[in-house]
Amino acid sequence: MAKRSTGDFFDTYAHDFNSIYGTEDTLFNRLVSKFLRRSMRLRFEKTIEGCQPTEDNSALDIGCGPGHYSVALGQMGMAEVLGIDFAPAMIDLANKKAIKAGVEETCRFLTADFMTHDFDRTFDYTILMGFMDYISEPRGVIERALSLTGSRAFFSFPAAGGILAWQRKRRYRSRCDLFLYHRREIEELFDSLPIDNFTIEKISRDYFVTVFMR
Repeated sequence: MAKRSTGDFFDTYAHDFNSIYGTEDTLFNRLVSKFLRRSMRLRFEKTIEGCQPTEDNSALDIGCGPGHYSVALGQMGMAEVLGIDFAPAMIDLANKKAIKAGVEETCRFLTADFMTHDFDRTFDYTILMGFMDYISEPRGVIERALSLTGSRAFFSFPAAGGILAWQRKRRYRSRCDLFLYHRREIEELFDSLPIDNFTIEKISRDYFVTVFMR
């Protein structure tokens, strides 16, 4: 089976992807959360914690998917949140989630290509969670994100090595391109950029990167 583009894959995968964040308090979901969703939970918690204070601030959620980060920030009092994704089905889910949560006035969602869209502004926080996994040329994406960031930017990079990384790479062979990283690759990538302050943390199956712009 030939690989699809990342956008096409996630447009058809949107509802299944959304179910990964299942919140029903069942034994099954607790077990899945403990063993399979730990990395997703940790990067979510660290991002939300890092986007403080929310009052009078704005956030750009790049590759927002079904809007979990955006809606959470809206519920916590973020003044403005813009989520962008190139998969229309993801944006449809995000809009419905915002309406259900009562934050549709705060959270706006846009179907567009982050690299070419004219934002004509900057945001206090930029979020790229689960986005770098599918990027063949990460430097350009990072530079673009930082050019839109006023305070802090948050990135996740899937870790290479180990049986879980091998299994994930195998699953994605016929889906879309997937890129995994060693810590040294990430260090070299950010060291090559004109930034003074960033941190890299290993959280379960991901590396979590925070860039401090001021």
